[in-house]
Amino acid sequence: MQNHLLKSLENQSNIEVNLKSISEQTTGKIVFSTSFGIEDQVISHIIFQNKIKNIEVFTLDTGRLFPQTYAVWDKTILQYEATIKAYYPSNEKAEIYVNANGINAFYNSVELRKECCYIRKVEPLNRALKDVTIWITGLRAEQSENRNNLKKVQWDEERQLYKYNPLLDWTTQDIVSFLKNNGVPYNTLHDENFVSIGCAPCTRATKPGEDFRAGRWWWEDKSKKECGLHR
Repeated sequence: MQNHLLKSLENQSNIEVNLKSISEQTTGKIVFSTSFGIEDQVISHIIFQNKIKNIEVFTLDTGRLFPQTYAVWDKTILQYEATIKAYYPSNEKAEIYVNANGINAFYNSVELRKECCYIRKVEPLNRALKDVTIWITGLRAEQSENRNNLKKVQWDEERQLYKYNPLLDWTTQDIVSFLKNNGVPYNTLHDENFVSIGCAPCTRATKPGEDFRAGRWWWEDKSKKECGLHR
């Protein structure tokens, strides 16, 4: 990434300006990954509402998502007349896993849960990020302890790309206010105390005072609650 562009992304807080700069000044492939959570809906709105070109928006359909997630996916496409590319797990690998271990084997051990995450999320993500120069995400520092030390722009050595986290210092209230003020569609599970929303069997509502990620893989130790998408 050009040095002046890198510096502007780190110092400029206007996300619209930054995304337009990326679009105009980057010769390589640019992608934004959305799981249709409230953070991702902010970025999708900025991209689609301002018709920012050259940024491919994609999602990972694990095959185990909530109906409400599919609903907001559909609403987003219709409201913005947008295109969101879907990546799916390998049918063969999913079949082998389920036939060998059971449909909900991820409850049985951390290893089986991580294997399921790899098949349904990580491998499709790796395909989506092939030959990508900049990967835009909706990560925020307050989402988990593992994300406190993130920077707005990071070099991903393993994937050989730059990762841009424009909402890193936004609070939950910042996100909610933006959605409300701009009429952005959102996953209605958020109204039922679902904070971080993933696959239906692996996500529950959180209780008052619980950690942001408490509803994800709640049967596991807190320190193990990542799926491998963000390393």
